[in-house]
Amino acid sequence: MEDKIKIKLCGLSRECDIEAANELLPEYIGFVFAKKSTRYVLPERAAALRKQLAPQILAVGVFVNETPENAAELLETGVIDMAQLHGNEDDAYIERLRTLTDKPIIKAFSVKEEQDIRRAAGCSADLVLLDAGSGGTGTAFDWGLLAGMERPYFLAGGLDASTVGEAVRKWRPYAVDVSSGIETDGYKDVEKMRAFVWAVRCVSG
Repeated sequence: MEDKIKIKLCGLSRECDIEAANELLPEYIGFVFAKKSTRYVLPERAAALRKQLAPQILAVGVFVNETPENAAELLETGVIDMAQLHGNEDDAYIERLRTLTDKPIIKAFSVKEEQDIRRAAGCSADLVLLDAGSGGTGTAFDWGLLAGMERPYFLAGGLDASTVGEAVRKWRPYAVDVSSGIETDGYKDVEKMRAFVWAVRCVSG
């Protein structure tokens, strides 16, 4: 049997979001620490929400050009389990972060052409995420480019309950990542969260 596709529900910021995640049990949830994002949460807020999170769900911190020291502090204090880098962080940054923590690192790539797939394939991060833009935009890239991807990846961008089933069935990513696709008026919508998780699990088990 093929490994089931993992699910990441990103941009959680309220207690009711955590309650919904605890009901649905995705493998990952995401806290956004990029201050320019509408989904930004203070580290103290994320720490409080993390205490309410089911222990089997891993918390991912989303950073954009944050200092390695600040990212490592949140990892080492247990606020998050993994770092997701959405800025201009390169392999030198990842190497520096690894001197400060042994927690897993995800590097996000904006995919516009085949060269972006090759860059992602060669990245030194533990995992990579393929998106259409800077994250949270709700737009998809040309999924046909995924045919050239030779390592496990998180698929993001343009995913919701109506599109994720086809993506999972055809491309079998390591995981799918959703944020705007489970929102209504800028806030997480528990019914959309349920529908998304159901759509993935119907296809991947």
